[in-house]
Amino acid sequence: MKKETLEEQLYKIGWISAGIIVPLSVLYLYLVRAGVNFACYFHRFFGLYCPGCGGTRAVVALMHAHPLQSAWYHPLVPYTAVLFGLFMGSHLLEHLHIGKIRGLRFRNWYLWAAVGITAANWILKNVLLIFFHVTL
Repeated sequence: MKKETLEEQLYKIGWISAGIIVPLSVLYLYLVRAGVNFACYFHRFFGLYCPGCGGTRAVVALMHAHPLQSAWYHPLVPYTAVLFGLFMGSHLLEHLHIGKIRGLRFRNWYLWAAVGITAANWILKNVLLIFFHVTL
């Protein structure tokens, strides 16, 4: 029996995640339109943005085809969407045996870049909030 590679496992996890996230996103958008308010407790207690603040608005902006607005709300969302699309698309083409396309290989720096993007976003948003009173 052939042992699965990390990329094959991630490809399967990607399809499972997409199957879970898409219906939950539709449900969330329905609840938001119904007037349900999801507040950030970190912001409520400390008056600062948490590292994930803006993520939901970034997803909604990206779903409405506003990538720059999405990047302003939280740049990790478009980064993840592009990386996920490239990874899943390249592996789909590899599984369909289209040409000699090989799927994108996992690299640790993808995760380190995500951590860096999140940290830089968190620092920048709080500096803008504290010193210039710029809010999301």
